[in-house]
Amino acid sequence: MNNGLSTDHLLGIKYLTKEDIDLIFQTADSFKGVINRPIKKVPALRDVTIANMFFENSTRTKLSFELAEKRLSADIINFSSGASSVSKGETLVDTVNNILSMKVDMVVLRHPIPGAALFLSKEVDARIINAGDGTHEHPTQALLDAYSIKEKLGEVAGKKVAIVGDIKHSRVALSNIYALQKLGAEVMVCGPTTLIPKHIAQLGVRVEHNLKEALEWCDVANMLRIQMERQDISYFPSIREYTMQYGLTKKILDGLGKNIVIMHPGPINRGVEITSEVADSDQAIILDQVENGVAIRMATIYLLAAKIDRV
Repeated sequence: MNNGLSTDHLLGIKYLTKEDIDLIFQTADSFKGVINRPIKKVPALRDVTIANMFFENSTRTKLSFELAEKRLSADIINFSSGASSVSKGETLVDTVNNILSMKVDMVVLRHPIPGAALFLSKEVDARIINAGDGTHEHPTQALLDAYSIKEKLGEVAGKKVAIVGDIKHSRVALSNIYALQKLGAEVMVCGPTTLIPKHIAQLGVRVEHNLKEALEWCDVANMLRIQMERQDISYFPSIREYTMQYGLTKKILDGLGKNIVIMHPGPINRGVEITSEVADSDQAIILDQVENGVAIRMATIYLLAAKIDRV
């Protein structure tokens, strides 16, 4: 009998065991049944209050977490930093403690500074879920990506996954590398030299700079967008040149002589890293990822809620 997660928070994939990931996947399987039935709600967390604290803009992740929380019947507080006391100089800990004084049990935190979720977990008395901390980790995205691969291909172990694009600025890439390796997949990163971190090979991943070579090697290609908002200098001559080298087109896919699975964490820059023809093709599981994101986040919230001290 599994006694639940080995951790009290979801701070990053590197803090999870393979057994934790398997348990989250099993729990997500049950919740997929819930979100596909006419009444898409369970009363599992009627006595739990969750604060969604987003100190960075987010649409998809925030909506996905909100929907997951509502499906579990939790009470929700939504916090936006723009109109808050943070903009007046209040510290992160003071802001969160003020919210916790309203008897909040769990905090979903998106923050521009790497390590913010870990820092907060040591300072406040609540379960913390990292919804993305700077360029560091985005654990629920990696979990839903790996879950989607398992759903499509039957298992993750032994599969070859290429992560293509802006690896340097991507928290999705790092979390995916950790999750896929823990589940037994081989991982390759592909992109311009300037967008591949110098020491990433030390994580046990292959490094490739030729898109076609990467696609010939892999079973799954996860296409990342160029994160212009995180780039303080130009890492390549132009978007057009990047697209010519690393943009995935139907012609390239058809030329592989095999079918590979196409993924994208969103938002998609159509016509840059991927064409509409590819994004909307049968090989793409991008919308499956979105649906699975709700189930994975329901599973994570549900399992962490079991760690809340009810006394």
